[in-house]
Amino acid sequence: MNERTRSWIESAGDPDGDFPIENLPLGVFERDDAEAPRIGVPIGEQVLDLREAWENGFLGGLSGSLGRTLEASSLNDLASLGRSASGELRGVLTTLLSDESSPLRTSDQRDRILLPASAIDSCLPFSIGDYTDFYASENHATNVGRMFRPDGDPLLPNWKHLPVGYHGRASSVVESGRPIRRPSGQTVGPDGPPPKHGPCRLLDYELEVGFFLGRSSELGTPIPIEQALDHVFGLVLVNDWSARDIQKWEYQPLGPFNAKNFGTTISPWVVTLDALEPFMVAGPPRKADDPATLPYLTSDQDVAIDLELEVLIQSADMRTRGMAPHRISIGNYRDMYWTIAQMVAHHTSTGCDLRSGDMMASGTVSGPDEENRGCLLERTWRGENPISLPDGTERRFLLDGDEVVIRGWCRNDGLRIGFGECRGIITPALG
Repeated sequence: MNERTRSWIESAGDPDGDFPIENLPLGVFERDDAEAPRIGVPIGEQVLDLREAWENGFLGGLSGSLGRTLEASSLNDLASLGRSASGELRGVLTTLLSDESSPLRTSDQRDRILLPASAIDSCLPFSIGDYTDFYASENHATNVGRMFRPDGDPLLPNWKHLPVGYHGRASSVVESGRPIRRPSGQTVGPDGPPPKHGPCRLLDYELEVGFFLGRSSELGTPIPIEQALDHVFGLVLVNDWSARDIQKWEYQPLGPFNAKNFGTTISPWVVTLDALEPFMVAGPPRKADDPATLPYLTSDQDVAIDLELEVLIQSADMRTRGMAPHRISIGNYRDMYWTIAQMVAHHTSTGCDLRSGDMMASGTVSGPDEENRGCLLERTWRGENPISLPDGTERRFLLDGDEVVIRGWCRNDGLRIGFGECRGIITPALG
């Protein structure tokens, strides 16, 4: 094991913390004494205000064009410069926060530049132009197929030939902690049509991993799979809330619409690919009887990410009684069938262009075992096997007042980096 870099910020040395100096993710936050949101980096239990650090000369090693992007209120401009720029920033920050003689360590401006994480409010990290959601887990797609097509092949004929996806609603992507209102929509009862309009009864979460695009591409020019990760800025945790009863009625013939457009929650800090490199593993293996992957989706350099995940639920009663959220699912992003590079290559194979700040997500992350199922639809098998919570109640689907918490982390050789939390509480439908 290589000797680790150490930060002079004591809390960054917590072996169970999410934000050691090897992580240095980026995000956007609000502070009480500033009018506009700021770009920041969490380090231990503090957040470094990059605008303050830049304007006060603590990031002097950066090029001017890169430094000026730190004055913005989103990561779009910074990410558009590509991975070399974020790598340059990462190097300067590592020196600033690890060097015992760092000028910031003893500066009288330190308390203005390094803020307690508990004192800031996180915002969306990007101005999101487009959002695409995939369906990249074979375990999830197989489970859903078995539920709804018990007499046929659980996977549709195209599923192992291409990363299936749909275009989501960017305007309803929200930051962690913002409440999610229960949607209303058209649903049908067990006897079928005619439909009724009213509050969703089968509200679900979906455990997903998302990624933001950095460097843009040109309309009409596909991105080769070997170059796909050059366009990816970093990863976040995603909860793509789903209204299952609305979805069941509306999804044919064109797929998800109102059942998915009312809210998608993401974690606040974007973990860069540079930070994730130690946790990249060989791309997922294919079974002997799987079809050959087409050349534009094939690369012997493709990778998956060994990212551990968990989902917890805390009911309103549990919060009142001071009971901690209860874990109901664990998973790992390395179990996905389709990789990030394959999603990018397929998305752009028609010549579709990508822009800085575009967001893509994996679809539900599910593994081979029951405890690895990444949504309540699977976890309770359409409500047939409810989950017991510590307050004595059961869940088939989410109730008003329930909070869903998603956490994720990577670890090996004594190093652990985390993503923070992706949280959201369900509030009652209007009317």
